[in-house]
Amino acid sequence: MKFARRLDQVPPYLFAELERKIAEKQRAGIDVISLGIGDPDLPTPEPVVAALAEAASDPSTHRYPSNQGSKEFREAAAGFYRRRFGVELDPATEVIPALGGKEAVGHVCLALLDPGDVCLSPDPGYPPYTSGPLFAEAEVEYLPLEEENGFLPDLDAVPGERAAGANVLFLNYPNNPTGAVVEPGFFERAVEFAREHHVVVVHDNAYSEITFDGYRAPSFLETRGAKEVGIEIFSLSKGWNMTGWRSGLVAGNAEVVERYRQLKTNLDSGMFEAVQRATVVALTVAESFPGEMSEVYRRRRDLVAEAFAAIGLEVEPPKATPYFWVRVPEGYTSESFVELVLERAAVVVSPGPAYGPSGEGFFRISLTVPDDRLEEAVGRIESSLRAGIIEA
Repeated sequence: MKFARRLDQVPPYLFAELERKIAEKQRAGIDVISLGIGDPDLPTPEPVVAALAEAASDPSTHRYPSNQGSKEFREAAAGFYRRRFGVELDPATEVIPALGGKEAVGHVCLALLDPGDVCLSPDPGYPPYTSGPLFAEAEVEYLPLEEENGFLPDLDAVPGERAAGANVLFLNYPNNPTGAVVEPGFFERAVEFAREHHVVVVHDNAYSEITFDGYRAPSFLETRGAKEVGIEIFSLSKGWNMTGWRSGLVAGNAEVVERYRQLKTNLDSGMFEAVQRATVVALTVAESFPGEMSEVYRRRRDLVAEAFAAIGLEVEPPKATPYFWVRVPEGYTSESFVELVLERAAVVVSPGPAYGPSGEGFFRISLTVPDDRLEEAVGRIESSLRAGIIEA
């Protein structure tokens, strides 16, 4: 059989490979603890689940949904943005449901990028910021996220010819995988850059609701002029423990929202109406739930920070996200360290280069496992280090 070559341009999806390794170990009877995948271990809020069950029993939800989303969904999303971020959105033209953040990233690329266009993608970054443009036959220009710059891209360092050919700039704060947060003034600079080079800013706002120590994560759309040059992808996956629900939204520039809608009408049939109704409850009745989850992750963050610091691993407790971005011990590459942790401690962590070339020298761990399993995983790594199986 003959297959399309576009899949050959994209490396295997990180988490699919991690799942394969975990299954291999488990088949051998080994108790593996995975800190590799950011998939919340706690349930979705009960009112949201109840709303889904009630809506799913209503036959009117069993038909095709509107391709622009229900009026109730769009109004609830606009209301949430008004209360949470102080952002005014027109529910009729500036909001549309998305089947989670990954779907939105991929389809936005198809809506905005032509073959040969340039996409400016953070490195390290969420893997679909690379695969999405490649599927659109665009070129990826990596923007290195350096620790000394707070893991923010230096937009002034983008080569002129690449900036001139760019049509999309991906940003993501709070950041996956680094846990970094945006510094004051950066979003303003991004708006200036977008105006100067006629680039669409796509801000992936997947983690704004998981924050610690009083930090409040902003929306890109709070920035003056942001709606003129960009959109924001918002996901309920992490804040409301809804990774399996595939619920999110795209908001901002009306022209971009409309192009995204036009593309989706040809590729999917929209969000199940029952999920839309449940999402309305999440954004209203259960609006404060992410605060409860933030406290859970703060407790787990502190546990990991204390344990890793005690064994000499360089750690910077994040202000947001359920992730730690950690330097590997001296003498190891990311890959060799991750392999040793898996083989000797039966713990899965994510190698930094899986998020881009600049991820070399780091690994990421996720806090989305029960406290006792997280404590055991950290203990296994610590024991291995102290025993000299892995030299720190």
